[in-house]
Amino acid sequence: MDMIVPRGGKGLIERVAREAKVPVLKHLDGVCHLYIHAKADPKMAISLALNAKTHRYGTCNTMETLLVDTAMSESLPSIVEPLLKKGVELRGCSITTELLGDNCSLASPSDWDEEYLAPILAIKVVDGLEEAILHISQHGSGHTDGIVTNCHQTAMRFLRAVDSSSVMVNASTRFADGYEYGLGAEIGISTDKIHARGPVGLEGLTSQKYVVLGNGNIRV
Repeated sequence: MDMIVPRGGKGLIERVAREAKVPVLKHLDGVCHLYIHAKADPKMAISLALNAKTHRYGTCNTMETLLVDTAMSESLPSIVEPLLKKGVELRGCSITTELLGDNCSLASPSDWDEEYLAPILAIKVVDGLEEAILHISQHGSGHTDGIVTNCHQTAMRFLRAVDSSSVMVNASTRFADGYEYGLGAEIGISTDKIHARGPVGLEGLTSQKYVVLGNGNIRV
């Protein structure tokens, strides 16, 4: 056996990775973030947040934490309204609870690291791009994170700074999928960096063998 690709719960994957004597292609958590930047289109932000969270609750590329720029905080009630209509439970930072009132409970420290796989969403208001990047680096799982913005420079900074296997600009985190990426049937998803990373298809797991046919050729 050359490699194990465990598919299942976190406990199973942790045990396989701990006890395996061969390489394991894996991801343990899907703590995915969507950051709504100060220069985001409000209608786009509402659409992407709704899709990223409610398209399917039990998948590893579902958004679990919504980060909202301070400059967009006044739009937060309208952003979460469709989520509330879908029955999503909201847990937020102190600023979020102040803005949303009874529609949101105060998040505990563990909420920022939680993969809910359920209609529950953590929300945090952040003071700019760098705080959003810092939050993702501290609490993200390296799976999929996205930004909503109309600023190209900000988008490029986010792409470079966020060290996840999939990084999105103005797109739902639900697109992080081997089939959607054109890889054919998805064999697994990896948040490791060696050898394959991100959604992995057959080509990603295929090693190469170089064959050279010569006729007395020498290198000079």
